[in-house]
Amino acid sequence: MITRLSRTDRCASVSYRSRRRNGHKGARMRIGILGTGAMAAALGGRWARAGHAITVAGRSWDKAQALAARLGGGTRATTVREAVAEVDAVLLAVAWDGVSDMLRSAEAHTGTLAGTTLIDPTNAVDHGVGQLTTPPGGSAAQRIAELAPEAHVVKAFHLFPAEQWSDSAALPVTVAICGDHPEALRVTEILVRDAGAQAAVIGGLDRARQLEEAAGFVIGLAFKGFDPRAAVPHVPAGATVAAT
Repeated sequence: MITRLSRTDRCASVSYRSRRRNGHKGARMRIGILGTGAMAAALGGRWARAGHAITVAGRSWDKAQALAARLGGGTRATTVREAVAEVDAVLLAVAWDGVSDMLRSAEAHTGTLAGTTLIDPTNAVDHGVGQLTTPPGGSAAQRIAELAPEAHVVKAFHLFPAEQWSDSAALPVTVAICGDHPEALRVTEILVRDAGAQAAVIGGLDRARQLEEAAGFVIGLAFKGFDPRAAVPHVPAGATVAAT
């Protein structure tokens, strides 16, 4: 049976916003996760353990139910449309070729995500060579913003595989994020922290293509058998890199 949002669940979202305004950074959020794959499970697990209220939805109701049971902590399976209702953030954890269909199921074109933090961890990349499949000059994140009018899109979590978040022994990392809305960036920074990482805001959504190109670079090297970490110089924090 598909569960519907209770009055208690709706109040949780209002309570979070109220506590956030009063400076309570540890406030419980309501998070809708669209997708039931590895990234959804990994980040959903981190956030559920941090005490957030999670709902999951996907193309398969059985998979959504299985993931909700796996995450525990009161996580619920819902329809896609219900997963984006009255939440503080939505994670779009699907493959790039499934983005349009998922947002259509969420009725995003009608404004269902207006004002909601929409986190985009997707990679529109030809995985064999690492080249972006989006048109030159644009980005996957900007396309998502077009498909979800007035959503507060933030690019985040796309540079690391799901194993980074599912492995409790993984070393802490820095998650580069970008977006146009300060409150959405703040929400995402909290969720990055609750996933066990630190966030680095690099600018507005017009920087998303740069982040996506970086992911393509990493993916291309990995598919060719090279360690991407060995291809990037170690520059101490705060150091100035001189142009040559």
